[in-house]
Amino acid sequence: MKPRIPLILFLLGCIAGIVFATISAGDFAQHLDRQVHSIHCSILPGGAPDVSGSSGCHVALMSPYASFLKGVVWGGIPVALPGIALFVFMAYRALSMWAGRRQSDRASVVFLILISALPVLTSLVFGGIAIFELETLCKTCMGIYLSSFVCFGSALGLLIKTGAPSYEDDDAAKQADDDPVARPAPNPVLHHLTGLAESGVFVVVPLIAYVALAPDHSVYAGQCGTLTNPEDPYGVFVPLGQQATGEDAIEVFDPLCPACAGFEKRLVSSGLDAELKRKAVLFPLDNACNWMVSSALHPGACTISEAVLCAGPEADAVVAWAFEQQDAIRTAAATDPEAAKRMVVAAFPSVAKCVGSPDVKTKINRSLRWAVTNKLPVLTPQLYVGGTKLCDEDTDLGLDYALAHLLDREAP
Repeated sequence: MKPRIPLILFLLGCIAGIVFATISAGDFAQHLDRQVHSIHCSILPGGAPDVSGSSGCHVALMSPYASFLKGVVWGGIPVALPGIALFVFMAYRALSMWAGRRQSDRASVVFLILISALPVLTSLVFGGIAIFELETLCKTCMGIYLSSFVCFGSALGLLIKTGAPSYEDDDAAKQADDDPVARPAPNPVLHHLTGLAESGVFVVVPLIAYVALAPDHSVYAGQCGTLTNPEDPYGVFVPLGQQATGEDAIEVFDPLCPACAGFEKRLVSSGLDAELKRKAVLFPLDNACNWMVSSALHPGACTISEAVLCAGPEADAVVAWAFEQQDAIRTAAATDPEAAKRMVVAAFPSVAKCVGSPDVKTKINRSLRWAVTNKLPVLTPQLYVGGTKLCDEDTDLGLDYALAHLLDREAP
């Protein structure tokens, strides 16, 4: 029996989904060596990798939604991996229908619709997260979304065709009826249950293999240095969060640093922030106050850091506001040195007299001196738990896994 056009389109959609999901999972997996890599971000497979780290695909990859079971394996299991397995299973079912001459078997077609609805629902959920939460779009992810809709639409088209079988003639129809391979499944319920069991095998086996083959990153916990002078003689630490108990932690960050904002989102998403009693040391990467940088990597960061120190009990609110307004503040401050002050004073009038004052400038200088005393690298964010550093390589994808192991190590 010749394959029907909807079935061919379904197979093409599966192939496209496999390609896009494989690219996405591959970009994720290459970070398992704890290094920074370029990633692919194109609606067409084979596009040039993005090395800037500013693409929507990079934002999606580094987001808390890129993987699951983060506490079991470093970085977690990429969500694209079960996507690959599901598209492979869907292609397998379509090919078995073709080879088994069951293109007109309603039970088989209905199951194809049900199984192809899963990636569609997943695409809608992750598409919504990208638009409303991440406020960006991942082109490679969009390829997966489009492939999912092609498969689902093709399965619906096949169901419409199934409603009116189109054999070439009555003899061909009789031959199909006489062929036991071509007969409809005698028990649709059993047919669907068998298909679900098969899909479970297709999805679960790769996940188990990924966990089994992933490198052991627990050996790095606590091996990236310690603070030599963790005390705060000048009172420059700023309490972060509402947690009054937990392991003492010092976070070195710049309120206009995109990586710091991403780190905060991942930390809160992990739930491990509740196990930390955090204090912040301001380290603005802005040469307006920081003599350790030759240019303003984050224009306006000195002013916003002053506002955090001035805010007192409102420090958390200023930090949260700065993370949300980073792009606008940096853009405005790049051409107008006073823009950052106007913006933060408009949002928090109580800091107006303090920002820019000699006292707060001295505090910023002492924060930087604290970093020099502890021989910290010119880098943000940095997290020290009980004086032990969370490795820089573990502040993004591996945060949940590495921080949990570090907390276990520091626990009495």
